[in-house]
Amino acid sequence: MYQIPRAEWYDLTRATNWTPSYVSEEELFPEEMSGARGIPMEAWETYDEPYKVTYPEYVEIQRQKDAGAYSVKAALERDAYVDRADPGWISTMMAHYGAIAVNEYAASVAEARMARFSKAPGNRNMAVFGTLDENRHGQIQLFFPHANVKRNRQWDWAHKAMHTNEWAAIAARAFFDDIMLCRDAIAVSIMLTFSFETGFTNMQFLGLAADASEAGDHTFASLISSVQTDEARHAQQGGPSLKILIANGHKEEAQKMVDISIWRAWKLFSVLTGPIMDYYTPLEHRSQSFKEFMVEWIITQFERQLVDLGLDAPWYWEDLTKDLDTTHHGMHLGVWYWRPTVWWNPAAGASPADREWLEEKYPGWNKTWGRCWDVITDNLNNDREDLTLPETLPYICNMSQLPIVGTPGDAWDVKDYTLEHNGRLYHFGSKADRWCFEQDPVRHQEHQSLIDRFLSGQIQPADLPGALAYMGLGPGEMGQDAHNYAWAAAFKKQAKVA
Repeated sequence: MYQIPRAEWYDLTRATNWTPSYVSEEELFPEEMSGARGIPMEAWETYDEPYKVTYPEYVEIQRQKDAGAYSVKAALERDAYVDRADPGWISTMMAHYGAIAVNEYAASVAEARMARFSKAPGNRNMAVFGTLDENRHGQIQLFFPHANVKRNRQWDWAHKAMHTNEWAAIAARAFFDDIMLCRDAIAVSIMLTFSFETGFTNMQFLGLAADASEAGDHTFASLISSVQTDEARHAQQGGPSLKILIANGHKEEAQKMVDISIWRAWKLFSVLTGPIMDYYTPLEHRSQSFKEFMVEWIITQFERQLVDLGLDAPWYWEDLTKDLDTTHHGMHLGVWYWRPTVWWNPAAGASPADREWLEEKYPGWNKTWGRCWDVITDNLNNDREDLTLPETLPYICNMSQLPIVGTPGDAWDVKDYTLEHNGRLYHFGSKADRWCFEQDPVRHQEHQSLIDRFLSGQIQPADLPGALAYMGLGPGEMGQDAHNYAWAAAFKKQAKVA
């Protein structure tokens, strides 16, 4: 039986479009859902996805990936790697699963929005597979950590985190809900797939896969790699949308969506991936610093792609590149200090050897962040642990929902960027955070940070224990130092030897 070659039928099938007869085009693709922006159907039909895929190919590839990941898991469970892994690496997995797993289902909703409402048939075709992908990503990233719940209640936060009011979960939802659940199909294709998945998924998934392999965690490495190969395909959805917008007089709006989503993604991953790469991953297994990885995989990549598309680098690009030296160090110090408020055990990553590495990668670290860790180390080694624990809540940005940080030392530079809007004073951690808010204040004005909720009386009793209860953190779940302060004791031993 003669079979038509794929090259002869693929373009026909992927370009098949709706031909409504009993409803109007506007009813089929309402503007608030499609985001067509008045661009005619003929223009959207020129959408040409660079990553071609068909259903038979898709099913076979996904079957192979799942079979590989699950077989590795089954084999290594007998090896009990989790029971002997470095505690910092265990924290890496706990933080990742809690922040990412459930949000994969939000990504599935976002892909489904494109699959139904995008006027571009090629976009709809790709998004169908994207919807299936994200469901798989959610399932596999909930299933893998579930086997470890018997070991520690913190593993249960893979499922629990996004259903709580824990501050990091609030921040993650504020970002993911915005770009995945509350945008039209074209905005989703740009803000989710181009800005977020093109760049920042690489940072979390590709970077972690490399570090996992180095650390000997082949279960996590195979899982993450199976997810990342799908994300590489998703990342191709936004570029064709941008080209159509630019060609049809919407360059300014396209630029704005890119600028907003890149900044918002950067802030979230400065607290998630930055500390993991530079502090949690055991020193001997760090393949690159967070800054080196960002420059190679994010900064350079975006600069090249934006130029190719005819867009400019975001107006805050110089600020972002400078922040690569500082922001994640502040986020890490804050997370460690407020460790009872997170669902994992933060690794300090401040041993003598760690500090040498940090100074090499970030010249001046010892004169800034190191001075803070000097005080913490001294308190721990003199039985003053209570001075290393919080009595108050952190200062939180009304855009990112993350703590506002600055660089300590002689050039202490923390700054609050304020905005008065409709009789309310908002606080932001940067000019870019404030600018994101100003682009669509109606979208963000009613959102309350953890501090807003505390001040409005929603948290009772109005103290730190009340806040912990509000966040859903009970005994056995609140974070502690991952290594039980062994890194601090190393300085004591070092002093005795000297």
